[in-house]
Parts: sequence; structure tokens; C-alpha cells
Amino acid sequence: MDRGELVAGRYRLREELGRGGMSVVWRADDDVLGREVAVKVLSAVLADDPHQRRLIRDEARTAARLRHTNVVAVYDYGDFIDHGRTLSYVVMELADGRTLAQMLSGGRLPWKVATLVGAQVAAALAAAHADGIVHRDVKPANVMVTSAGVKLVDFGISAAVGAFEGNDQVVGTPAYLAPERIKGGPVRPATDVYALGLLMYLALAGRMPWDASTVTEMVKAHVYAKPAPLPSVPGLPSVVTRLVSRCLAKRPADRPTAVEVSEVLGEVAGLPSAALLRSVTAPTVTLPPVRTRRPRRSVLVAAGVAAGMLAAGGVWWGGGDAARPAQADAVTAPSAEATTRTKAPMTAAPAERTIRSVPVSRRQAVPARKPVRAAAAPAPKAGPHKAKPAPPKAKPGHKPKAKRGRGK
Repeated sequence: MDRGELVAGRYRLREELGRGGMSVVWRADDDVLGREVAVKVLSAVLADDPHQRRLIRDEARTAARLRHTNVVAVYDYGDFIDHGRTLSYVVMELADGRTLAQMLSGGRLPWKVATLVGAQVAAALAAAHADGIVHRDVKPANVMVTSAGVKLVDFGISAAVGAFEGNDQVVGTPAYLAPERIKGGPVRPATDVYALGLLMYLALAGRMPWDASTVTEMVKAHVYAKPAPLPSVPGLPSVVTRLVSRCLAKRPADRPTAVEVSEVLGEVAGLPSAALLRSVTAPTVTLPPVRTRRPRRSVLVAAGVAAGMLAAGGVWWGGGDAARPAQADAVTAPSAEATTRTKAPMTAAPAERTIRSVPVSRRQAVPARKPVRAAAAPAPKAGPHKAKPAPPKAKPGHKPKAKRGRGK
């Protein structure tokens, strides 16, 4: 396909935005409605694969069901003939901006920016979960920060709540797999909350909560390792620290819902009620009645400048703490297409790619327990203390007396 080519007699391709193993994404003009759109076209090498065509159709149907301000809208889907091959395409809202992964490549975010982004991702997830959809691939590369706010993208491996995972394979990004997904079981919303907790930890700390660079190490960390406490962030409300810790709970039942996460982070970030964000079912938002009491200035400021601030990478809300480089194996430059299902050349590290067959079968999903190091935390300050005396050595031939225990 070439620049200027017309897809389905309507969408004129202007610029290639990204290319992955499954599809190519183009900036295009909708000649009928006179607007810019993003057109995702199935790769020509997969044109004859009915399974891949079904996948891209299912992704379009899933995303089209969600009409939420923080989810990229789907406008159209269809097939067209290109050089004798039938290619499937999806037409989506054009989200101009940067991925969260790109923003994190320079280090951690100011906490106000991180909470603002997290609140909107959580609101998108809450809408999906309310409609019975689990994203299953929440990660920085699938979060777009635009002038219109945050957009959650790529529902390519989403699944219905209650569906069962494959028998012997795990689908997803190894760095963000919830423990229950590795062990096997039904698809549940708590999976997305766990990934969101890791995303928030990374945004606030600039690193992951454990030292794990290979897929095997990550699998063990998700199942066994206790996350390192979130490092101290000047000014960060303690309620956010506790919330992130709860999101990373090993048991799904111990995690908060996406609704609770969106409400807590939204309040901290100064956004309007998360209930209002979740109620968005169309591009036009019905605002609540005007009250006689003047609204808080912080809410007005957040609503008015949040989008521009996010697009600028959070410089306006920078705070006093300097950003530190993010952990290299945790934050990588995303590929042109965030999700790939083949072994096409990628710029991202393996742990950051979505892979259909994580090299951990169900029989090996829970490896033998071995110690997994949590991320290094600051060592406690040394204080004056007395060392305990060593126990006396037994004399040769001397048998110690047995201690008497209480009888039952």
C-alpha cells in the first residue's frame, strides 16, 4: 500500500504511523466526512489467514462497544481489495500525542501528572469492565497522552469477563501479567487493576517493584515476590501509596476495583467526579446542574489545563523533584504498533511486547519457589546497638540438658 491510495473508496492514506507484525496504521483523510482518522490495515502477509482477520474484526467490535472519552473510538470496519488480496481494516479516532512509554523514557513523572494519567486509565477500564470486557494488555505503550486527554488503545487481546484462558499458553505482556493469569483461570477485571498498579508504580518510581529482566524472572516475581514499597515521593498523598500497594495484591479479591481507583486518583488529581467520567457514553458530555456555590478552583484548573499539561509531558506540573532515569528493562521505546503477535523485528524489549505465546506453559506456570529479589530499597540508617553475645560452645563430650516443655 502506498501514500495517497484510497481504501474502500473513502479513506485516503496520508502517512504511515506505525507497523507491526499484524497490521499497519496510517494517518488518513475521510473524504466523506472531511476529517482525519487512523486506519489500521491487516498486514498483507496475513491476508489469507482467516484467524487473523477474525481477530482484527473482534478487536473492532469490542472497542466499538465502548463509548467513553478515555477509549479510542472506532468508526468503521470492512474489507477491500489490494493487488488481488482481501485486506481487513479498522477506522479509528486519530489520537495525536505520545505514549506513556515515551513519556517515561526520560524518567519518572511528577506525581500529579502520574495520578492524572492513572485516573483516566482507570476510568476507561471501569467503563470496559462495566460492559463485561477485560483489556488484558494494560501497559505504558497502550496509553496515549493527547491534547484531548488520555486514551486507552489496543483491545486486540481483550476478552469477556468469565472466559477461560487457553489451556497451555498465556497471552499478554510478561512485565504486566497478573499472578492469576499465569496460574490459569477465568478472565476477571482484577487482572487489569494489577497491571494498572504496575503502571502507576513505574510512573511514580521510575522503576518496577522488583528486579526481573527475563520472562522467567518476571513470572516468578508476579507469583511469589513481594513488591518493594513505593519509594518516598515528596508531596504524594499517602492514600495513593496505599492504593498502589493494594492494586499489586497477589489475590484478585484483595485489589480495589477500577471504579475505586478512578475515584481515588481523580480526587487527588483534582478531576471532576469519576462518576461523571464513567457516565460518558457519547462525545458530548452532559454537565451537572450549576450550583450557587462556586466550585473549587483546583477542579476548574484541572479540567481546563489537564489536557495541555499532559501533552507537554507534565512540565507545567513539574514539582520540585527531578526525574531520574527509568529502569531500562521496564521502560523501553515502544514499537510502531504497541501489540504484536509474530516475531517481526521490534525495538522494544521482549518483556514490553505483547506476545500470544508467552514461553511459560500451564504445566510450568508456577515454577519451583526460588527467592526473587524485590527492587532495592534504601538501607535503614545504622544506629547504636549492642551485638548479641554468641552462644557458648559446648565442651567435648558434654550433652546439653533437654528443655522441659509444658504438658498438655
